[in-house]
Amino acid sequence: MRSKSLDEMIDEHIGKIGTKDRDNFEDELRLDILGHTIKRIREEKHLTQAQLGEMVGVRKAQISKIENNLTNARFETILKVFRALNVKINFKLEFSSTNIKQPV
Repeated sequence: MRSKSLDEMIDEHIGKIGTKDRDNFEDELRLDILGHTIKRIREEKHLTQAQLGEMVGVRKAQISKIENNLTNARFETILKVFRALNVKINFKLEFSSTNIKQPV
């Protein structure tokens, strides 16, 4: 029996890179990682979900949903969460279309 790498398994069961199913899978994975990161930082700062929610101006349930990737939280809310946690965030944009002009 031949063993397969994780990449091979993902290609086979989710789809190859560039397919809609693979893109959706990777987007969900990124959001899940984002939620886990928020939870880890919150816990390191010894904050409850309720306390963080109060700092951000949302309910505890909204923080829970963000941490568990159960909501399509507004981008503005995610930014407020990171500001409340005193976390600097950076974005990396990758242009997939050659029709988009990249800033110089």
